[in-house]
Amino acid sequence: MMSFLNSLITFFDNAPRFNTANAFTPKLLSLARTVEGLSNLLLWNSILRASVSNGYYEEGLKIYNKMRKLGVWADGFTLPLVIKACAFMGSLNLCRNVHTHVLQLGFHNHLHVVNELVGMYGKLGRMERARQLFDRMTVRSYISWNTLVSGYAFNYDCNGASEMFRQMELEGLEPNPVTWTSLFSSHARCGRNKETVELFGMMRKRGIGATAEALAVVLSVCADLVAVGIGKVIHGYIIRGGFENYMFVKNALICMYGKCGDVKYAKNLFLEMETKNLVSWNALITSYAESGLCDEAFAIFSQLETSGDCPVIRPNVISWSSVIDGFASNGQGEESLKLFRQMQLANVMPNCVTISSVLSVCAELAAVNLGREIHSHVVRALMDSNILVGNGLINMYTKCGSFKEAHLVFEKNDNRDLISWNSMIAGYGMHGLGEKALETFDQMIESGLKPDNITFVAVLSACSHAGLVVEGRRLFNEMTQEFRVEPQMEHYTCMVDLLGRAGFLQEASDIVKSMPMEPNDCVWGALLNSCRKYKNTDVAEETASHIFNMSSETTGNYMLLSNIFAASGKWVDSARMRISAKTKGLKKVPGLSWIEVKKKFYVFSAGNTLQLGLDEVYGTLEELALQMESECSSVHNSIFEQNVDEEETCTRLRNKGESGEFLKATQP
Repeated sequence: MMSFLNSLITFFDNAPRFNTANAFTPKLLSLARTVEGLSNLLLWNSILRASVSNGYYEEGLKIYNKMRKLGVWADGFTLPLVIKACAFMGSLNLCRNVHTHVLQLGFHNHLHVVNELVGMYGKLGRMERARQLFDRMTVRSYISWNTLVSGYAFNYDCNGASEMFRQMELEGLEPNPVTWTSLFSSHARCGRNKETVELFGMMRKRGIGATAEALAVVLSVCADLVAVGIGKVIHGYIIRGGFENYMFVKNALICMYGKCGDVKYAKNLFLEMETKNLVSWNALITSYAESGLCDEAFAIFSQLETSGDCPVIRPNVISWSSVIDGFASNGQGEESLKLFRQMQLANVMPNCVTISSVLSVCAELAAVNLGREIHSHVVRALMDSNILVGNGLINMYTKCGSFKEAHLVFEKNDNRDLISWNSMIAGYGMHGLGEKALETFDQMIESGLKPDNITFVAVLSACSHAGLVVEGRRLFNEMTQEFRVEPQMEHYTCMVDLLGRAGFLQEASDIVKSMPMEPNDCVWGALLNSCRKYKNTDVAEETASHIFNMSSETTGNYMLLSNIFAASGKWVDSARMRISAKTKGLKKVPGLSWIEVKKKFYVFSAGNTLQLGLDEVYGTLEELALQMESECSSVHNSIFEQNVDEEETCTRLRNKGESGEFLKATQP
């Protein structure tokens, strides 16, 4: 009878996540009372192992308490199971209590028990306590060393992991494949991707075989580095070593090929899998989304959502987030928001990545009302302390011009980083608040943070929009001399724009000529825009020759040149610019405007056909144009400048009889 019970429990112990194990536990306990097993420690250990191994940690502790009440004393196999259950429950007080209990029972020098205690403190993030226990051990095994190295890896401490790895070698122990895997994992989690690949090569040179887990880690690093060449070498090793049937290895391969741009091969690997889990589906969805193939990603997502083959597998937060972020990253914000609404209706709780993606869409669409709604959800879900979400909120509020709310989020965030400061500076600059941008920049320096290249793009752009020439020159010099940040193309573009807007065309032109790299379209465009403003055709023609020589594909530069020539009466040259753009197949990207009404977004572009209320819409537009008449001299003419020169534009706006016709001219 006892042999039968032990065999039955061992079956449940080895079964993957059997829900029935938990259901059978009371029956097993009841049956144990009817036999001599009341004091049989092996039976109790088997029951305890069945619960803990299948994730029923609280039930496992109840079993242990019942065992103790019945007078059955724990041994060196019982306590590691109890410690593991406490560790996975994540309560520091509970873990301290079980440690005290271990000491009271006299197991403080038991190898297996202390190994489990070291692992427990590692899971809790208390590595100093784990290290103390390890250092006090009179006898250590490979498991002892590997547990400590794994603890450092789990807590993103690659230096600690490396130190223990070297200490292990100094004491004459050769790190085994599990030790190497923990070392890889620690470096990968710390973002030291190149070092991870180098360590893998070092391990192979020593003739040590890789584990399946190690291969999955290195593949994830190849995906982040977009190192498809190294990834293919690892793939070859996987095939030769017979690891391709491990589902998590196959999933890592799909991620690697997908992130490296070979979506077709990633899909082939997916289709080859006889058994797929949710990670497999998410890997393929993410591959398409990150490659900009949002429609294909959504098609796979929909297939997962409606698939009846395996009702257990349904889209989770990662599936939804991948598609939402894919649409957001590819400029399809409206689709992204629709999916977010569907996600809420499906009762899938968004995570920090989802919230960050949706907030970026709100920022681009200036959808401050929806942004506030999401902010409320963030507070209710206790996500407001997350740095990713906090920075997303700051970015959204600043781009929407809601600086009071942005500042409140910024001040409340105790973990603000360089991105937080950059968002505030960029937001002030975008809305012409140059002085506030400079003030924030100074506060950032005082806080001890060092500005990066993005910071200087933001602050120089702020100076440009506010006309702060002196401050811009000073910051551009300090950038290299004081902060050791080398100017990039974006910084030169900001300086050319700053000087050009202020009328220092020659100085702007000199900066372009002195650039250590070849100026791109943006630099020439900034100079051209200044030429248009000050009607300087000499500099414009010189700039035009450079644009033609570099085979520019920027339509806006051709339109600028055409308008500059037209304003100077050079109609032939103006027409030549437009013909040249048309010959090259360049099309002007239409400007868009949008409005948020009852949580829906309506997007309009030049040339839209309005099916309903056309007369009312154009009537309202005519009234708005007439209201602008008195401010025509202060309105920047480029707002209206399309295919007519500036004087003609203002003349049409001043003429009450022609203003309606001018507006209706956009109707196809």
